[in-house]
Amino acid sequence: MSKTLQVHAALLLVSLIYAANYSLSKDVMPHYMGPFGIVTLRIVGAALFFAVVSRLVAPHDRLTGRADNLRAILCGIIGIGGNQLLFFSGLNYTTPINASLLQTIAPIVVVLASAVLLGEKITLTRVLGIVVGAVGAATIILGRHSGPTAASNVTLGNIFILLNATAFGVYLVIVTPLMRKYHPFTVLARIFLVGAFVAVPFGWRDALATDYASFPPYIWAEVVYMVVCLTIMAYLLNNWALKYASPALLGVYIYLQPVLAVIIAVSLGKDHFTWIRAGQALLIFTGVWLVSRKPKQAVSADAVPPGEPLR
Repeated sequence: MSKTLQVHAALLLVSLIYAANYSLSKDVMPHYMGPFGIVTLRIVGAALFFAVVSRLVAPHDRLTGRADNLRAILCGIIGIGGNQLLFFSGLNYTTPINASLLQTIAPIVVVLASAVLLGEKITLTRVLGIVVGAVGAATIILGRHSGPTAASNVTLGNIFILLNATAFGVYLVIVTPLMRKYHPFTVLARIFLVGAFVAVPFGWRDALATDYASFPPYIWAEVVYMVVCLTIMAYLLNNWALKYASPALLGVYIYLQPVLAVIIAVSLGKDHFTWIRAGQALLIFTGVWLVSRKPKQAVSADAVPPGEPLR
């Protein structure tokens, strides 16, 4: 297999891993385990994995200086702990399709965060993209939903997912200097450790109170999937592929994720797709596309790799 095909295969598998999570997580939550319990298992598992791997791959690499250590702590709080607590809380309430569509606004948040934190210029095209994307997100959050996963807290779940995407976008901006200065595993080991300190106080009761003996085999498989595939495997594949993939190719696969999520959710009967949702998706995709028409020095393309596995 050629290198090009290997890169496409890796990015496609990463997209499938993320897309499937929206529906598979709904099997586990909330009947078998609460969202905070899942977050605790996932973050603690990943923290242990990256701690060991960082010692093997980059044993002498260490974060130095007060500024870098404080930045890593902030990344762990926003990008790991807060990000995951918001995501699984939101997904617990909302629908797989809503969550997958709202997640795609992260690049818009990256542009806004870059303007505020880094002083990056926002062009008229980007302003238009931000407005269009915001309208699409607002129609999802405020819209009425009925179907297999309808619930009274769908709006709250949508808000949580929007906050999750916001945290994700801010994280992409603030973690980039660390990823450029240190080995990625060194950074991930530190920020997942911080994330564990954030998440465990919220989720340890759920994790310990869960009746694991009642799990049927398919629930065990989905829990292992969320801990191993979603966090660890997706990062390793994505990190390798992005050494050879262009930002344009990455953009194609970012747009592909919600499409795959829709196909999986509808196929499994977890959600349904309508013309209204097609219009919402078109608004968000158009907004992200306009925002993505950026100068070469923009942060978002460089920042995506370290952030991808944290969904």
